[in-house]
Amino acid sequence: MQEAQPLNDLLTRRWSPREYDPKPIEPAILHSLFDAAHSAFSCFNEQPWHFIVATKEQPEHYARILDALVPQNQAWAKDAWLLGFSTGKKAFAHNGNPNRYNLHDAGAALFAMAIQATEHNLYLHGMGGYDPNKARALGVPDEYEVGAAFAVGHLKAGAVMPPRKRNPLAAQFLQPGWTTSPLVSQ
Repeated sequence: MQEAQPLNDLLTRRWSPREYDPKPIEPAILHSLFDAAHSAFSCFNEQPWHFIVATKEQPEHYARILDALVPQNQAWAKDAWLLGFSTGKKAFAHNGNPNRYNLHDAGAALFAMAIQATEHNLYLHGMGGYDPNKARALGVPDEYEVGAAFAVGHLKAGAVMPPRKRNPLAAQFLQPGWTTSPLVSQ
């Protein structure tokens, strides 16, 4: 059995906290997060994602995004500097066919944003807990579907990353026939 290679530091430091300090994020750093999302891979290079975002400097827009979250998420997300939603275009631009990868690609862009946030000692927390009707009412056109909500901000002083719990690799990487792949050590 071969020894596992260490993960990139950004991957090991990435965390989805629920404790934020409302301290501002510099516009240039926010731009780098958006640029990271912009660089993500996508099927046919469609880049089907759009993000609806607002910072605390835009209180009316921020409040509308916050209101679309379920109360459990509102309780902690209200302290993040930036709130947003990912969306994915339902059809390919080049041929009009359904794009069943749109939210996969939007998720890849959001993950790229999360890794870039980690590079700047910021934290991105993705959320599925939101009201779909309120999210759509943020102006999402019918040809897009809403993916995930997210919060970005500085970690609150004293917050500590809990021990990371992950399912075993052997349970997640399988070979055809839905059996454990020999490529994954137990």
